[in-house]
Amino acid sequence: MSATVTRASARPDHVPGNDWRPIERPEAFGITPAVACSIDAALDAIPATSFMAVAGGDLLYTYGDIANVSYLASTRKSILSMLMGKPVTEGTIDLDLTMEQLGIEEEGGLLPIERRARLRDLLVSCSGVYHEPGSPGSNMRNIPERGSKEPGSYFHYNNWDFNVLGAAFETLTGRSVFDAFAAEFAGPLQMQDFDRSRQRMLGYAGTSRYLAYHFFLSARDMARLGLLMARDGIWNGQEIVPPAWVRDSTAIRVPEAAINESRKSRIAGYSYLWWVPKVSENEPEWQGAFIAAGHFGQFILVMPAIDMVFVCRRAITDAEALGRNDGSFRTELSSVTMEQFLDVVDLVLAARRAKG
Repeated sequence: MSATVTRASARPDHVPGNDWRPIERPEAFGITPAVACSIDAALDAIPATSFMAVAGGDLLYTYGDIANVSYLASTRKSILSMLMGKPVTEGTIDLDLTMEQLGIEEEGGLLPIERRARLRDLLVSCSGVYHEPGSPGSNMRNIPERGSKEPGSYFHYNNWDFNVLGAAFETLTGRSVFDAFAAEFAGPLQMQDFDRSRQRMLGYAGTSRYLAYHFFLSARDMARLGLLMARDGIWNGQEIVPPAWVRDSTAIRVPEAAINESRKSRIAGYSYLWWVPKVSENEPEWQGAFIAAGHFGQFILVMPAIDMVFVCRRAITDAEALGRNDGSFRTELSSVTMEQFLDVVDLVLAARRAKG
């Protein structure tokens, strides 16, 4: 379990209502017109389409169209982790249930060793099941042979794990991932752009029985999710995600050395569908931080120590998203890397530190 993080916000209970409220004096956070121009220039230099910095529940800085709704790619996985908090805490979902106990079957069948994988193994992408997934986005390098790894022993970023988690959630709760999101998050958080009809299951035909639960959200609604997590799952005094789950699901479960081919220069480890950044002694604001990350450049960075949230989007069209998931669109579009995203975040944090 992660250590308790002390927030710096003077109003840790403040959340946006029907719309986000801009901070009247961003200069108080070091965001002068000159600094804002430098951040603009950094974002102009990469294929980001929108960016947000939220401080104390209000808008500190924005770039691009934060209302544009587009494909989240793998950021969906962190959302599923959030959704699992309440049913796990209430006992509706038992993380020690195995694939065999859940009745998980596959095209061509699962091996006996694969049937022993537990839900908690899937949450950290350590199932040991290397059946071909029903959607793109897995690490396709050095895929272990099927049956070669004991469940829970080896990290390999594999969409099979994440897609089956979504199916297990639906079976055990009796609700679709999208209906649960609408009821548990979109409504209580007063999301401005959420459209239930745009959320959809996507994937290849005939490779796996389990497709991907894909979300299409705006940057400003993603920021609400990040702020909810920064506030230990509490929104307007209502517990949306159990605080203990917020802490448990964002503590390092897979250390950097065990991430294998998915290692990233500024990542210290992987948790329950969240990435955990490295923390240096001279950057205490990163303590307790965690990141949701999706292909092309879809990011939510949560920094509870300073009550800040950052969102980055690299929007793609719905046609491109659908084509990527059914295999008909194979062109690799320009992307914002995690390192590029965090470099922009560093500009905001450096201005904040300089202001003191």
